[in-house]
Amino acid sequence: MTFDDLAERGLVLLGCGKMGSAMLQGWLKQGLPPQSVWVQEPRPSDWLQAQGVHLNEGLPASPAVVLIAVKPQMMQDALPALSALGGGGTVFLSVAAGISIARYEALLGSGTPVIRAMPNTPAAVGRGITALIGNAHADNAALTLAEALLSAVGQVVRLEHEGQMDAVTAVSGSGPAYVFHLIETLAAAGEAEGLPPDLSLHLARATVAGAGVLAEEAGAGPAQLRENVTSPAGTTAAALAVLMDEAQGFPALLRRAVQAAAARSRELGQ
Repeated sequence: MTFDDLAERGLVLLGCGKMGSAMLQGWLKQGLPPQSVWVQEPRPSDWLQAQGVHLNEGLPASPAVVLIAVKPQMMQDALPALSALGGGGTVFLSVAAGISIARYEALLGSGTPVIRAMPNTPAAVGRGITALIGNAHADNAALTLAEALLSAVGQVVRLEHEGQMDAVTAVSGSGPAYVFHLIETLAAAGEAEGLPPDLSLHLARATVAGAGVLAEEAGAGPAQLRENVTSPAGTTAAALAVLMDEAQGFPALLRRAVQAAAARSRELGQ
């Protein structure tokens, strides 16, 4: 299955909020014809209405892919209308958090190719990362097509089994919020040391953004990069003595945070 199949048979996008819009924008830039896309969205944006896609119209009989991008709590209402497309050659690709493959199979039929994916919000600027896993009916061609679709908003990785998805959700799915909170608290700490609020926020935001790019593009690992900026008995070393404290620093705090997020992901999936 290829982008040519999408152009010929059609792609259905169920939900087109921020994540769906980011993906759709990427597909259109890659050359997917607007007339090959059917979007179901109860509150379409002005941008979406101007793209030339089939908006809230009747769906094709056998689309190549149905991509599910609605909120998890809307799933029970949204999916039954698509059940007639299950059990055949249509691949269902979900980016909804916490919904297991088994739940999709129960709604769509056990013979339905289902791929579950977890993107994150940097997808909105093309810098996301998405992890995916398919069921037994999603062959390598379907997974490759899913990767091509999701790569429109960033990097894509495959998981070994679905049990890893809760940890992925806790690390990369929820992870941007941890980084945003780091920016908040770093800026507040700078303000407490006498910096003007706007300047402190500017410094914190640019520092986290720059360090992220360096971590991704440098050949060294994060531990080496940390050591590179840490002079013996210097200011960074003084700060790291607090942050790296095993009982009260980042190691214990982030471990508890990720455990809490993973546990909640497992609860949502039941």
